[in-house]
Amino acid sequence: MHRLNRHALLITFIFAFIISAFIIPGPSLLAQAAPSQTAPYEFRESSSGGTGKFYMGREIAGIMSAAGAAWLERSSRQQEENSNRTISKLPLQPGSVVADVGAGTGYYTFKIAEMIPGGKVYAVDIQDEFVRRLKEKKKAQQAANVEVIKGGEKSPNLPSGSVDLIIMVDVYHELLYPQEMLQAMHKALKPSGKLLLIEYKAEDPEVAIRPLHKMTVAQASKELTANGFKLIKQDNSLHIQHFLLFGKD
Repeated sequence: MHRLNRHALLITFIFAFIISAFIIPGPSLLAQAAPSQTAPYEFRESSSGGTGKFYMGREIAGIMSAAGAAWLERSSRQQEENSNRTISKLPLQPGSVVADVGAGTGYYTFKIAEMIPGGKVYAVDIQDEFVRRLKEKKKAQQAANVEVIKGGEKSPNLPSGSVDLIIMVDVYHELLYPQEMLQAMHKALKPSGKLLLIEYKAEDPEVAIRPLHKMTVAQASKELTANGFKLIKQDNSLHIQHFLLFGKD
């Protein structure tokens, strides 16, 4: 397995510590100390950076607010994550329709848009400030093939049966309603459509990211399989992240 050099790992750790200040706790931080059940979710006392809301045994992480935008655009990101490699491995065709769910500042959105000038990229985010930034960036870059969408907690608000590829980069673990979102994304995908998860590796203790913001392959696969997806490709060439490509089951 490739490892980051010490300098890059230190940078990642520092940014991970700083970004914790920008995590928005979920509403269930006020949940009762005794576990309660609202299918398919369970509510318990929250851990640091968590919401106290659990799905299939996993505590959902607090969402990163737009105040942490600098983390998404940090100069060290390419060195740490090798995002260019990630993009090069995307299953794209000239006319592909892609949805970047949890697009944030559009770090991936606009790179992908350049690769498919005859296609389309939906930039989806739930936070008004990120939506505003995405619209400004679309205008500044004259990215005619990018459409910005305000997503919801339970749906990305994508047209039904319209998307070839949905990507979520370090986003899935923060979805407050993962089951509803997965079902909505399943509906938005074409029959041959695919869903890509990029998540920090929880199996690797050297990945200096807070625990709730990492995932194991087993947990991700369990949750997506339960919602009509199947793992069709796992690429292990990224330093600190999983590349998990799912198809519709």
